[in-house]
Amino acid sequence: MAKPKKIRRVVTGHAKGKSVFVSDAAPRRAATFAGLPGFAIIAAWATDHGMTAVPGSDDPTARMTTYVPGHGGTRLLVTVFPPAARANARRNGPPPPSRQQMIAKLPGLAESMEPDSPGMHTTDTVDYDIIMSGELWLELDDGAQVHLKPGDIVVQNGTRHAWQNRSKTKPCVMYSVLVGAPRQ
Repeated sequence: MAKPKKIRRVVTGHAKGKSVFVSDAAPRRAATFAGLPGFAIIAAWATDHGMTAVPGSDDPTARMTTYVPGHGGTRLLVTVFPPAARANARRNGPPPPSRQQMIAKLPGLAESMEPDSPGMHTTDTVDYDIIMSGELWLELDDGAQVHLKPGDIVVQNGTRHAWQNRSKTKPCVMYSVLVGAPRQ
């Protein structure tokens, strides 16, 4: 099975009034679970509280208290969805993570997940989701579904939804920008 490409994050900043490269490495904050083999959510960057100034060069993901931004905040996330065959293989491996384990590693996002409808969730965000590799199915609360392929873009307007990778062999990698937005 192909592994997703390692993510490289290049961050710029300022030093002595000049533009500089601050870092060139993999993002530091990633959530994985032994009971969900192949699944990962990587926090690449974050802004909070409707920042109106250029952020400093410190990695804000270390200070994130939630994966879901508040009003005017943003999150840049990379999600790796394992193929269905790998996800189902967990029956022979470690048990799936408990709700408390999910909340500990994915605060804000884990609480939005519905225990009685696996995968279904709703956040107060406008999300720009881009399928980078693999394929994914997006399901809405009425059961309507759409099949997504590399290059497809979804604008998620705070709707109740779930993602499914139905491939038997290929992971799906999705880049997402979440923008905190109040409900009307």
